[in-house]
Amino acid sequence: MTKNRFLIITGLSGSGKTVFSHFLEDMGYYRVDNLPAKLILPFVDLWLRRKVEIGKVALVVDIREPAFLKEFPRVWTEVRRKVGARLIFLDASDESLVKRFSETRRPHPLSRTSAVAGVRLERKRLAPIKAAADEVIDTTRLTIVQLKELLAARFAGRRAPRLRIVLVSFGYKHGVPLEADLVFDTRFLPNPFYVESLRDKTGRQRAVRDFVLGGAETGEFLERLRSFLDFLIPRFIREGKSYLTVAVGCTGGRHRSVVVAESLREYLRRRKYDIKLYHRDMFK
Repeated sequence: MTKNRFLIITGLSGSGKTVFSHFLEDMGYYRVDNLPAKLILPFVDLWLRRKVEIGKVALVVDIREPAFLKEFPRVWTEVRRKVGARLIFLDASDESLVKRFSETRRPHPLSRTSAVAGVRLERKRLAPIKAAADEVIDTTRLTIVQLKELLAARFAGRRAPRLRIVLVSFGYKHGVPLEADLVFDTRFLPNPFYVESLRDKTGRQRAVRDFVLGGAETGEFLERLRSFLDFLIPRFIREGKSYLTVAVGCTGGRHRSVVVAESLREYLRRRKYDIKLYHRDMFK
């Protein structure tokens, strides 16, 4: 069995299991969260018989399941015998876990009145499972980005995924893209729609591009927009964001937004970012 094809992730509440599992999902793993221990072996059997088209599996199991402490040790012994799975235990100091529960304002699953009591009780109950783990990862001093980099090196043999930037040009009369993280309005720029020779062309054609970029305010707008993105993007990367959707709109989505989006793609490519661009409304 190839190493790391079947992972089981467990650990203390608040130690980063959700971040870990979502990261693995981005790496191509099929992620199942909070699978009851009794269902793990049937799942393994289906996987081994290829009844499910899944290459790599990451199961997240923890104390949220009432029967977890009773059932999991027996199940884990059998799972390891069948598939050579690896058990990864995420840990962190009591102080950092209590701080995380305080910041998120969520109660600890074992104590709704005291996070300190819940953390200590959970640590005691999970001690045998931690002792059986193939690897223990302490997330006490790790930021989300540092955790992803560590996981990428250990479980994917490479660096964490780069930020993917998706540029979308659109027309406001067709609606703002729901997936947009950032939206920029270009409707104040010179409008080729009112030039008869340009009306039926698109922003990808030279004449329209020259018309829009030749506007008195276009150069300054693009300069400020590039500077703004230069400020924001490294901070999104530092926070561990995997996808950033930047939407650029004009009235119809055919001319100005297309020109500006194309210009941004050229700029961001020179900055070595991973860029995808599509013009949603260019032919509407």
